[in-house]
Amino acid sequence: MITLQNKTLTATIATKGAELQSLINTTTNLQYMWSGDAKYWGKYSPVLFPIVGGLKNDTYYYEGKAYTLPRHGFARDREFTVKQITDAEALFTLTDDDSSRAVYPFAFTLGLRYKLEGNNLQCTYEVYNPGSEVLLFSVGAHPAFAVPLTGNTVYTDYYLQFNAAENLQRFKLDNGLIAAPEALPVNNNILPLQQSLFYEDAIVLKHMQSSSITIGCNKNSHGINFKFDDFPFFGIWAAKDAPFVCLEPWCGIADSVHTNQQLINKEGIIKLAANAHWQRQWQVECF
Repeated sequence: MITLQNKTLTATIATKGAELQSLINTTTNLQYMWSGDAKYWGKYSPVLFPIVGGLKNDTYYYEGKAYTLPRHGFARDREFTVKQITDAEALFTLTDDDSSRAVYPFAFTLGLRYKLEGNNLQCTYEVYNPGSEVLLFSVGAHPAFAVPLTGNTVYTDYYLQFNAAENLQRFKLDNGLIAAPEALPVNNNILPLQQSLFYEDAIVLKHMQSSSITIGCNKNSHGINFKFDDFPFFGIWAAKDAPFVCLEPWCGIADSVHTNQQLINKEGIIKLAANAHWQRQWQVECF
């Protein structure tokens, strides 16, 4: 476990999956991350790579060969190497090996860079293609934030506020695959939180106008502002009746019910040229 600290925040990240597991404001002693209670869901903030969501029959095809991957890929279950750059910054790295190539035939380097600045945590995904062929991949985030955040509040005291006007379409999931959309009503860019929102799995959104979502509370001034840029897809999820909400910016998405299962044609797949670099960042402002 790696610990990052500055004057305001303390973050802990596991080397397995480079998974953020704790984010505490040391002045208020508020824990912003979910507890990881396996009764509901035993993870905290898994990285989604080299796919986001599920594949039809857990299978994709590349250059005429079938490969099998579990939902969200394999990176969340692998050990990363780590370099602690400063007290407040660390870089976690995963590279391809024989076991990854058996299910995903590409050379890659995946980095997760965590950095604390003031009351912000930044997480940057850094992908490098060291191979001679185009690298096909998706990557996404899955951090779970504690709701309720403070004592004397309940889940329904909280809301999500989008920073831009939205006409949201929720893409329903059919056995984990993307199906038809339906309207997701918001009023003044606010979606009140209620656990029934997630009884039919995640809220899957495409091409939102917003670049940040605030988790706010009607009873006090504490919450987070979750910022993201250039992620074309977004998931919002919680396990049934669990005390958290996941905010999930994605560069990639689950297979459609109408997929042909060809990786090169997969919706949202990123095509990275040989010797090229790619990165995206999300950050959490804690208040």
